[in-house]
Amino acid sequence: MRNETPIGGVWGTLLERLDVGRTTHPQLDDGDLADVVANELVDLMSPADIGHIMTGDDPLIRGTIAMARLYNDGPIVAGQIDRLGLPGVRFSDGPRGVVIGEATSFPVPMARAATFLPELEERVGEAIGIEAVASGANLFAGVCVNVLRHPAWGRAQETYGEDPHLLGQMGRAVITGSQRHVMTCVKHFAANSVENSRWVIDVQIDERDLNEIYLPHFRDCVDAGVDAVMSAYNKVNGIWAGEHHGLLTDVLKESWGFRGFVLTDFLFGVRHGRAALRAGQDMEMPFAWRMRKVATWMAEETRDDVAARVSAHRIVRSQLLGALRSRSTAPERYSPDAVGCDAHVDLAQEVARQGIVLLRNTELDGRTSLPLRPDQDRVLAICGPLARGDNTGDHGSSWVHAQNVTSIADGLSALARQKGMTVRNVSAARPDLVETLVRGADCAVVVVGLSHDDEGEFLGFRGGDRSQLDLSTSDKTLIRDVAATVDNTIVVLIGGAPILVDEWLDSVASLVMAWYPGHRGGDAIAEILFGDAEPAGRLPCTWPRSTAQLPPFKRWTRHIRYGPFHGYRHMIHEGYEPQFWFGFGLGYASAHWGRPEAVQQPGGGIEIKVPLSNSAERDATEVVQLYVDQRLGSATDSVATLAGFTKLVVPAGGHAVASLRADAATVTTWRARSGGELVLSVGPSADPATRWIAREGREQQGARHSATGYLRRRPRDQYL
Repeated sequence: MRNETPIGGVWGTLLERLDVGRTTHPQLDDGDLADVVANELVDLMSPADIGHIMTGDDPLIRGTIAMARLYNDGPIVAGQIDRLGLPGVRFSDGPRGVVIGEATSFPVPMARAATFLPELEERVGEAIGIEAVASGANLFAGVCVNVLRHPAWGRAQETYGEDPHLLGQMGRAVITGSQRHVMTCVKHFAANSVENSRWVIDVQIDERDLNEIYLPHFRDCVDAGVDAVMSAYNKVNGIWAGEHHGLLTDVLKESWGFRGFVLTDFLFGVRHGRAALRAGQDMEMPFAWRMRKVATWMAEETRDDVAARVSAHRIVRSQLLGALRSRSTAPERYSPDAVGCDAHVDLAQEVARQGIVLLRNTELDGRTSLPLRPDQDRVLAICGPLARGDNTGDHGSSWVHAQNVTSIADGLSALARQKGMTVRNVSAARPDLVETLVRGADCAVVVVGLSHDDEGEFLGFRGGDRSQLDLSTSDKTLIRDVAATVDNTIVVLIGGAPILVDEWLDSVASLVMAWYPGHRGGDAIAEILFGDAEPAGRLPCTWPRSTAQLPPFKRWTRHIRYGPFHGYRHMIHEGYEPQFWFGFGLGYASAHWGRPEAVQQPGGGIEIKVPLSNSAERDATEVVQLYVDQRLGSATDSVATLAGFTKLVVPAGGHAVASLRADAATVTTWRARSGGELVLSVGPSADPATRWIAREGREQQGARHSATGYLRRRPRDQYL
């Protein structure tokens, strides 16, 4: 776990040659140039060198002790060779920020997915990339795109939701931003959606379900140029993912053309080192353990010698490209002062604002519960066990040790007092005082939900998959007690995935899902509740009414079967009405949808336009979502599947037009998966009752067409 980065030597000379090559060989792209230079460097390596760069630098015991003591102290290094000046892979984890030092704690990826703004996620990626370099890292391994198959998954907060298209778009965005400065790594490949049993579970899955539901978002990340792919702990159809030739070589490297390197998940990522090498595993992390004998294997068998040299080439090539990208940035941007800087913390607050989801907002005495009105809501009570917590998320490998995190109580209290309100903060340690202190309040905010003790990375004594999807008994009692005393009771939920709310939802005036909102989450929530910012988040995952609406899930099991349906597609297929649909979210102003129009483009593409208007006195936010009926995987019937989205602001008293496009190749794929009849729909969520449908009639294929309907009424079919 060395922090010193070697400079100069052979490595420095080769980087200079790459810079010169950009000018002297403009016909070659950076990847081609890096191929040539990587070959030269690998030719200078002995078998021992090659074995060294294919594992973490420390042996198992020493490395385990160092990581336990110093995980937050610096990057984890693999393959540093001082005589060549090779810096090695300098690994930093962190889906919500750099886990080294006192970095910026961004809202968790689930919260960032709720923004439905890939362009904002790209900015987050860039900030993380800068902080990673400033912290001594050259690889950011925080891009998690595993499917949220079931809300009980303990690491739901680390991913971007349940839908492959949304996962792919957000994954691409954070990669694009961060890899301007560092190498990027996407994980966990593949079918990794159970936490407690991740080291032993065998995921049985139809090849079609795997390829069309659980892999497309990884392909999106590969197409975005991701430098590394982390394999998963679990088995896929009886073979460990870290030793799976079909996944690592046949699909990833040969079919998709991935030119980066594969690294293992930590500690138990492979069981059989030689089998892993032959399957396409390039690097064991974080220590030299199962693959520590690479040099010996190279001497014993030609096939192992060839495989190891190919792996070394991939690792070196990726490091060259990463270094080349970072050299394009002014060195002062990587100052230690960039870590946790004001600009990045401000960005974290902006992201939190965009991702907070308003789920319920009832009318009280001729007004809505939210936003709060200081002229009417003069006394504010704040209570709940999570009101004063940091609420930044899991305390496992993704834990960002941020400083000066704003709690919800602090953020709300400061803004309320600024607006002239009286604030009563009820200590979580004195629940017996709640009834006394909320009595006489005009409004009450109850902050409850989940913490790192309830969900997260399974560490044996906390976290892991959730044992229940509803709130604790004490949380539910608190909500009922406060709601019985204060009419305008607002519940703010903290957590990384859906929570069952049906049994108490009707007793409260408003419900807000804040996720784990990051560094300045308290300030962002205050802005939303007071109406200084518009609730702009939309759900990246479907919220069930009960566990009976969900596919099977076991925390402790050696076998599980994944089918073609989960999330909103499962709800549609089974005819269920969930609590809240994927894509749902309320605002303080609503846009009126005009008649959507789908227009055939030259060459076979389609453009869908949706006119929006806003008669309110404040701006409205809308996420327009395009769905296509498709038979995915082993499914025998077509079900609406997200195929595109765009988020836009409709100005007060103004108009806007949402535009979604699909090229001819995409339309051809849709048609093939639809069984021949193309059915498009557009709406504000996955709820079939809120979507307009356009159906392709054989006699009218290729004609100009439109789809009409009425929002929140059953759509009427129209022929394209």
